[in-house]
Amino acid sequence: MSEQHEASLAVQIDALLPQTQCRKCGYQGCRPYAQAIANGEADINQCPPGGDQGVRLLADFLNVPAKPLNPAFGMTQPLQVAVIDEANCIGCTKCLPPCPTDAILGASKQMHTVIATLCTGCELCIAPCPVNCISMIPANAEWTAANAEQSRQRHQAKNRRQAKAEAEKSERLNRQKQLLAKLNKGKTAV
Repeated sequence: MSEQHEASLAVQIDALLPQTQCRKCGYQGCRPYAQAIANGEADINQCPPGGDQGVRLLADFLNVPAKPLNPAFGMTQPLQVAVIDEANCIGCTKCLPPCPTDAILGASKQMHTVIATLCTGCELCIAPCPVNCISMIPANAEWTAANAEQSRQRHQAKNRRQAKAEAEKSERLNRQKQLLAKLNKGKTAV
């Protein structure tokens, strides 16, 4: 299979995934999982948010037999959203980086809150919280294709922003190293 075909296949598989970016499949998000399926490195039954319906969609698309969701990756459950007990939030910001869609609003030493309409229910914010003030509650809604598309776009935007910040940081460090080298060279010449 050509690289171009694999990339195209991965994009099509990614379009079938729920875009919760939860990492329960063992990959860093839906797109890497889709790429792994396209490459034959992952099975179609590793996505708990997609559940059996998601497995069937992938099986039909790839023309392979459907199979039950692999329980080693988790179980399907109703959509949930994170909530922060704002009275106990210490504003540490540790929940912000893992949120794949920037659904948490807050600043250092300020109370945080979750924008429920942007939360994918991924649960990635829970473990980093040092005061256990984040819990999951039923969303009382169904995850739709529109939710998945919004999540994909927000996740991609966050990834682009982080990559740009990392590149700028690297460039800044390189400039500092060059300046330091020039300064050190000037000292040894004197």
